[in-house]
Amino acid sequence: MNNSTIIIFGMSGDLARRQILPALYHLLRDQKLKNFVIIGAAIDDTTAEEILTDTRQFVDNVDEDVWQELVKRTYYQKLNFLYKEDYVALCERVEQLEKEYNLSGNRLFYLAAAAHHFCPITHHSAQSGLAQKLAEDASTWHRIVYEKPFGHDLASAHEVNACIAKWLNEDQIYRIDHFLTKEIVSNISLIRFTNSVFEPLWNNRYIDHVQIVLGEQVCMEGRGAYYDAYGALRDVVQNHMLELLALIAMEPPEKLTGDFIRKERAKVLEHVAVVDGMLGQYHGYTKEKDVKPDSKTDTFAVLYLTVDNHRWSGVPFYLKTGKCLDKKETVIHIKFKQVDCLLVRNCPTPSNWLTIKVTPDATFSLQLNAKKPDVSDEIVSVAMEFCHSCVFGPRTSAEAYETLLEEVMRGEQSVSVRFDEIESAWRIIDTVRAKDYPLYTYEVGTSGPKEIERFEKKHGMRWRS
Repeated sequence: MNNSTIIIFGMSGDLARRQILPALYHLLRDQKLKNFVIIGAAIDDTTAEEILTDTRQFVDNVDEDVWQELVKRTYYQKLNFLYKEDYVALCERVEQLEKEYNLSGNRLFYLAAAAHHFCPITHHSAQSGLAQKLAEDASTWHRIVYEKPFGHDLASAHEVNACIAKWLNEDQIYRIDHFLTKEIVSNISLIRFTNSVFEPLWNNRYIDHVQIVLGEQVCMEGRGAYYDAYGALRDVVQNHMLELLALIAMEPPEKLTGDFIRKERAKVLEHVAVVDGMLGQYHGYTKEKDVKPDSKTDTFAVLYLTVDNHRWSGVPFYLKTGKCLDKKETVIHIKFKQVDCLLVRNCPTPSNWLTIKVTPDATFSLQLNAKKPDVSDEIVSVAMEFCHSCVFGPRTSAEAYETLLEEVMRGEQSVSVRFDEIESAWRIIDTVRAKDYPLYTYEVGTSGPKEIERFEKKHGMRWRS
């Protein structure tokens, strides 16, 4: 991670102050970031010192020497995303600082900006010489990180993809979902493909169904304008939840790295079909700040999807997400089929479950059947559990961004979503929205609309708690 120029478009914004800059501080503190310079660009009249002063509240236990080194190497330049001449000036500043700090010309661009700015930023950066189309084997690299959301539907995502592909090679493009950098998420593939007890059973012969749940207790928290333009389907399902589905359902990649993983994830989403769904909106949502008073935006969504290929044919994938719910959790429940009742009298025996909990506590748990002590034929379920945070310690959201920045500088692309994967995900969401599922209301602090019980009965399933 030596010899890098880090250019942050939108550095005066919330994402840069809360996540990106604290992550860079931690990388510097841990001596993973050496001989670098940070240059921020945004429309605001501010300075690097003012931005870092505001950022400091999001960093725990600041080491003053490390902080002052960060301050010394951080710069800011006012820039209008739409003005080409501003990029020319920024390019001149970058070249000057690279010469001053004796940097090699490696450049990491982080677009902490809205999706509608992706195309003009890429276009002007390329035309000004700031970001150049470089071959993979070039002596230096230019890599651009695009923060989600990537478009708002299939058409807009395709338009942005087509625009940036004019100016960059695919290996330079990082359409990131920081969710993929969570340690437990990256562990899903490793545990599945390196343990022979799982891989032979990972198919429709042995798996009954899969549940993926992402519940949030928080409501809008000042994000009403953004959220009202997207909703649960486009803000959470399109990226986080479909990425989890793709990781669970993908075929074994040639290697557990980079584009090998991305290729297999993309193949899964090409075969996803929408069977059923329902939507919800919490009571009081339309009174939130910056939300339209007649808004029909979904804050809750349930989907029944299938992956129509040889491995997964007939296996339901149930997805559930929502805002203002009774608990915060991100969890995957995999239910295995019941065994034939041949050897025990108490039938049917409970199903085995594999539970992968991402938040709040990162754990893998396998539910098995065992005999209750001192009782001849009573069966009880027992859990074999691996607590990731207990063994390796808890990880914060800032650490997810540290991992992300490290991986981009290393050129590791498994944290990035490929263009066809993005477009397949939007195709699924567009299909769901075209079905015009009814929008039910639910109370804040509950598990969602009461109508979810009808969904469960209709499909003969129960959400696992």
